[in-house]
Amino acid sequence: MDHDQRFKTLIREFFAEFLDLFFCDWAVRLDLSSVEWLEKELYPDPPEGSRHKLDLLAKVPVNQVYDPRFAESLLLVHIEVEAPDRVTSITPRLPYYYHFLRDKLQLPVLPIVLYLKVGLDGVGVDRYVEELWGLEVNCFQYLYVGLPGLDGVEYVQGDNWLGIALSALMRIPRERIAWLGAEALRRLAEAPLSEQQRFLLGECVQAYLPLDEQQQRQFDALLQSESYAGVRAMNQTMYERGIEKGRREGQVELIFSLLEDRFGPISQAARDRLEELSPDKLRSLGLQIGIANSLAELGLSSSDLEE
Repeated sequence: MDHDQRFKTLIREFFAEFLDLFFCDWAVRLDLSSVEWLEKELYPDPPEGSRHKLDLLAKVPVNQVYDPRFAESLLLVHIEVEAPDRVTSITPRLPYYYHFLRDKLQLPVLPIVLYLKVGLDGVGVDRYVEELWGLEVNCFQYLYVGLPGLDGVEYVQGDNWLGIALSALMRIPRERIAWLGAEALRRLAEAPLSEQQRFLLGECVQAYLPLDEQQQRQFDALLQSESYAGVRAMNQTMYERGIEKGRREGQVELIFSLLEDRFGPISQAARDRLEELSPDKLRSLGLQIGIANSLAELGLSSSDLEE
């Protein structure tokens, strides 16, 4: 599964939780109850110029109660998700993205990078500097989250559901990896979440928990204990129905259920088309359901809804 797609879906679904978790001082400055997701492709020199695709771009109202002196009523939050184990692949592009968005949309821009394999100081502010013979001619600052630099045990015990799922990518003592995975799934199984949200967060834990063979046996043994009966029930309704073990019938059943939760009753013709998709395409479709505004965005159409 593509890292970008998984995390873009997670952040869109849990945008307020993401900001509250890592940047609470910024979150209180924004009205996170009203977020508009914008087109993410940049065409600096149309029609034949280079094209750049941003990961996530949100237009968010500013909380004027927090700071009535702030001149703008809207702000852009630009988030890039980086899977490589270095920072040099994204940092030179950030100033370019910033100035293009600032000029084109005439709104302040808050840049954030989510690193999946670079820890740095966990959460902080980093800078990209261009020098000319020792002169700093350009200095650009941005917020970042380096998941490997954070304490997974601390986050799995927190009260933020997204933080619990992301703990699987954080720093975990080797002897506690199996416990952390089981505990993360237990807490998500008991959380007041929709089926789609539980699927997204649980899938993240299952995908990234770094288990070797011995830890996998420990993990499986924990899930068989009475303390984790709720996890077994969740796996029965989600993963054992196809997402984890790849059973086509179970995959189609779960995706069909998620579609109906999101858009209402779906026609048999649409179900028939789902059954023709590969397991990988079904899994990708499941991750996109929660952020799609219409069936058309998922390759289906309004005619697939039952009257």
